[in-house]
Amino acid sequence: MAELNETVLREIEQEFHTLEERLLDPSVQKDVTKLRELTRERARLFRIVELIQKRRALLTELSSLREQLGQESDAEMLHYLAEEKQRLEENLAKIERELKLALLPKDPDSGKDVIVEIRAGTGGEEAALFARDLLRMYLKFLDKKGVPTEILDLSPSSAGGVKEAIFAARGELAYDLLHFEAGAHRVQRIPATEANGRIHTSAVTVAVLPEAEEEEVDIQSQDLRIDVMRASGAGGQYVNKTESAVRITHIPTGIVVYMQEERSQSKNKEKALRILRARLYEKMRRERHEKLAMEKRAQVGSGDRSEKIRTYNFPQNRITDHRIGYTAYNLDQVLEGELDDLISALETHRQEELLQTIH
Repeated sequence: MAELNETVLREIEQEFHTLEERLLDPSVQKDVTKLRELTRERARLFRIVELIQKRRALLTELSSLREQLGQESDAEMLHYLAEEKQRLEENLAKIERELKLALLPKDPDSGKDVIVEIRAGTGGEEAALFARDLLRMYLKFLDKKGVPTEILDLSPSSAGGVKEAIFAARGELAYDLLHFEAGAHRVQRIPATEANGRIHTSAVTVAVLPEAEEEEVDIQSQDLRIDVMRASGAGGQYVNKTESAVRITHIPTGIVVYMQEERSQSKNKEKALRILRARLYEKMRRERHEKLAMEKRAQVGSGDRSEKIRTYNFPQNRITDHRIGYTAYNLDQVLEGELDDLISALETHRQEELLQTIH
């Protein structure tokens, strides 16, 4: 693992001060997109600068203490100074580790809003019931974290499950809390309809799509085919009376988004465009990832929805994340939104992998 370079650290401090000056520029304050981008970067650099200053203070204190040790002859005082030196060295090691972690390459999508798509896979109605459970789990988890959510689309199944659910999560924490969830989630449990008590295995796929800014994904109107139609399925007395449902087809890629959740055609169109933009952005990310993967494998899975990332075993109250070998016997708590330990384990694994690559 590389040692911290004092010259680089001073350059970061200077970058932080320059950024603070830019934030005071009236032209920047008028540009909402630029202001948001620079404010986000300032928050990141502030944490780093804070750690740099703590490290520098500890180094100064240690230098003074070592000088005292070289001059001291009293046995009792030497013992005290040696203990103090050990304490400072432990604190320094902790601060330097935090600083190295803070200096790791930043995920370009960190801090973005996300759109999460949950789809029942193999397993029929049992898969749809588990898709409902996952939706509830994520919404409870995000609510505890203070992350605002919005249901964009919901397709219920006949037995009370969910064939497909799409929701948005907003705020600085949204992407960081959810991006590890992309992949295939396998559930093992005894269905209520199973007379012989046999364990049934089914699967649900989860996609986590960072919401792209309009300037990041250029959608040309001539590339879209927009169809309007009457909504179908449960939805109250207004369903099928007006053509409020919208289907948008992105002709160059063939991506189709259908939206009927709102009674307003314009609102359905707006939501459909948000989802389309996120799916196009994810397509761009995937293509970049596949190019990079030819040179180096990703640290914690590829995020491919076909990749089985986790198993939820109800008879044993066990949850296993296959990417990092994590197993815990608190499935009942996890389904109530207690995902902190699991997310923390995934993040720690990612950090350790990244630290090992720094030379």
